[in-house]
Parts: sequence; structure tokens; C-alpha cells
Amino acid sequence: MNFRFTDSEVHTLVELLSLATLVAEWNQTTAFQGKMASINALENKIFEYLLHAGYSDVIEFNELDQRHQVTEDFEKKSSYMLCYDEFRQESFWEELVIRLADRELAKRIGFNAWNILTEEQRRVHTVEHEKRLWKEFEKFGVDHLHLIHPPHEG
Repeated sequence: MNFRFTDSEVHTLVELLSLATLVAEWNQTTAFQGKMASINALENKIFEYLLHAGYSDVIEFNELDQRHQVTEDFEKKSSYMLCYDEFRQESFWEELVIRLADRELAKRIGFNAWNILTEEQRRVHTVEHEKRLWKEFEKFGVDHLHLIHPPHEG
């Protein structure tokens, strides 16, 4: 298989591959670890090819980790890390809001009733609470969150 890319397309390919690998690394399940090894191997193979094709401004070999990686200069100039940081931020806040709203719904209707609801049905029941949580977090971040341990714990 042969492809021909412009320099700009190579940079975009490296950004896409780097971003995809960073996101995939979030999956820590045992079942996915074999797939992650394949992803890392493919990324390394493509990066090695690019380094040998003259893209030393983009790719370097990390002796310590024994793998190919993007250069620090390329990482600073590209936008994939900004995209990744935004993804992490949005994922955190969205997951926090949904989990807190779901917890409140389960308390209100009971866990058994909550458990038979679909995700869409849960969202219908929690939409107003989620809006309140979003407003709270937009205004105060995590400053108003506190962990309250049950008696005789913590």
C-alpha cells in the first residue's frame, strides 16, 4: 500500500494519530490492553517510517522508552494537545454532572427503579438537576464540592 502526502497532510496525520492514541490510553480495561498494544505498535511503525522519510522536525526516537514520538517542538506548535486538553475537561465535567444527577435520581426513585431506566429515560428525569449543576460548576468549579464520610469512616 502506498500513499503520497503533502507536508501539511503528514502533520495532520501525526496530529490525528497522536490524539487518537492519547484518547485510547484512557481505556484501562484488561480486555482493551491487547488492542492498545496494537495501537501503540502501529503508531510507532508510522512514526518510524516518517522519521526515516525525513520528518525529523516532527518525529524523534526516544532512547529511554525505545519508541518513536513527536518532537517537543512539533507538539508545542500543533493543536492536538489543545484538543486533547479540551476533551479531558469536557469529559470530566460532563461525567461529573451526569453521575451526580444520576445519584440524586437513584436516591429519589430507588436504585431498582433507576436501574431499569435507559440512559435516555434517566436524562429526561435529570435534565433540570443537570442544568443546576452546570450553573454551579460554571460559577464555582469544584470549590463547593465536599466529600462527607459516613460516621466512623474517613
